[in-house]
Amino acid sequence: MSGYVLAIDQGTTSTRAIVFDHRMKVAGVGQKEFAQLYPQSGWVEHDPEDIWQSVLSTVRKAIKAAGIEAKDIASVGITNQRETVVVWERESGKPIQNAIVWQDRRTANYCEKLKRQDLEKLFTRRTGLLLDPYFSGTKLSWMLANVRGARARAAKGDLCFGTIDTFLIWRLTGGKSFVTDATNASRTLMYNIADNEWDADLLEILRVPAAILPEVKDCAADFGVTEPDIFGAAIPILGVAGDQHAAMIGQACFEPGMMKSTYGTGCFALLNTGDDIVRSKNRLLTTIAYRLDGETTYALEGSIFIAGAAVQWLRDGLRLIKRASDSGDLADQADPTQEVYMVPAFTGLGAPYWDAHARGAMFGLTRNTGPAEFARAALEAVCYQTRDLLDAMHKDWRNGAEGTVLRVDGGMVASDWTMQRLADLLDAPVDRPTILETTALGAAWLAGSRAGVWPDREAFAKAWARDRRFEPQMDEKLRSAKLKGWRNAVKRTLSEA
Repeated sequence: MSGYVLAIDQGTTSTRAIVFDHRMKVAGVGQKEFAQLYPQSGWVEHDPEDIWQSVLSTVRKAIKAAGIEAKDIASVGITNQRETVVVWERESGKPIQNAIVWQDRRTANYCEKLKRQDLEKLFTRRTGLLLDPYFSGTKLSWMLANVRGARARAAKGDLCFGTIDTFLIWRLTGGKSFVTDATNASRTLMYNIADNEWDADLLEILRVPAAILPEVKDCAADFGVTEPDIFGAAIPILGVAGDQHAAMIGQACFEPGMMKSTYGTGCFALLNTGDDIVRSKNRLLTTIAYRLDGETTYALEGSIFIAGAAVQWLRDGLRLIKRASDSGDLADQADPTQEVYMVPAFTGLGAPYWDAHARGAMFGLTRNTGPAEFARAALEAVCYQTRDLLDAMHKDWRNGAEGTVLRVDGGMVASDWTMQRLADLLDAPVDRPTILETTALGAAWLAGSRAGVWPDREAFAKAWARDRRFEPQMDEKLRSAKLKGWRNAVKRTLSEA
């Protein structure tokens, strides 16, 4: 059997398809951006048909770039933007409206209503999550309430709910497979992570009929087979994981105490806690890291909504840079005597603050503040937020969290300036891997190992290689002063303040 494995990495702003060869090296790539829709302030949507077409085109491009045919591919792995909600007709496969994206804040008031009913503790105990518009459950509830006849049709079994992975699998298999994996299910506010099943009590609260929900499988499992006429051959889909979980797998963070942080549109840090379901006292999330061979591994997660999106704002909103990659060089030119802070709460603040109503702010501006100081503030904001997450993780779980080395991936980690500042403000080493496509690699490993053409978990972990380690160099006095300034800026930004 061929050792080629196809990874579909369906992200928030673009879709990537990567063909890996038997040595786990990239053989072909396809990428396509798609439209971001903003129908109202705080609302973010995607057209599911745009996503579907982007998958078709990028996969075909990747296969062509690899110089192979679809029949040469042993298996497919899918990784996806989490929490984004699609509902479609079971008979036709047609979505009933645009997908509601994870960044969307339209259900903030509904979440507040549930909190006032003293229900957050119940949701957190069952799902490991907090009541925030970020998660899928309230988005689905909103859709069922606001699309005419949707809830009644859902109860009759006429509609299907899914995160993006489920929608893609449905389409790829011609409607034969209605499934998801444990990691994506664990982000819906409807899945009991201890019992590994949909939670009837939470479904009743959210008024979600069980008939609309997909079957939940391990991350490496038989998810179905692609229709032969789509790519030219029937290919088994054998691996699925939400993007942050796939990145954790791709970084080979299989042992308790290992930690990864991905810097894409947002930033997501996961700390492996093994079979220990750590109940956070510092408003972090408890989530399923992955489920393999029926055994569940858990993680503490901190979610930052704005990371690379702040650099995009510098480029597209303020037009201070032409390319995102210019941000580090510009930041390096900043006046060291100016302490300018950006709190990038463009869509609220995530962990550990969870303030859906906070909005972005800049502090410390003077007449001498210019583009360089803005660039440094945007990049440092990502580092400060990561420090907030690391501190919270250390408080929540002391069984190996201390002395953590952070493995990083995502578009922002190509910037040496940003990674050095991250190590400085964390006061911890930061490891950048040789393969930066860790999200796609994680999905590919799930599929490739399941197909028997890629190595097992232990051998895969040994193959992980470091490109560079960034060691902290900042003076402790300066670090403390900068962190104090950041915390003051956040305090002044919170909507309750």
